[in-house]
Amino acid sequence: MTSDEIEQFLTRQKINESQQVKIIFKKRDAMNGTFIKGTDYAELKRKNFWRIVTAGRHEEWVTSKSNSSARLFNGEEFSRLTLK
Repeated sequence: MTSDEIEQFLTRQKINESQQVKIIFKKRDAMNGTFIKGTDYAELKRKNFWRIVTAGRHEEWVTSKSNSSARLFNGEEFSRLTLK
């Protein structure tokens, strides 16, 4: 997916940092995660990279708000996004 397609989905669905999204990948298993809008959000979005906290680390991120709880994903690897 392109960064514009991902941004449109997040905007249209009014996704915020407390909601999880099901991310379906082209070449790996789907996962649930939360898109994080940190200080580098605009820069990463331009490059089609997205900081995502996986469902398994969501509680850790809620308490710490640390970027170390998140992973970077390339939006080109996404085939579809849906609400969880």
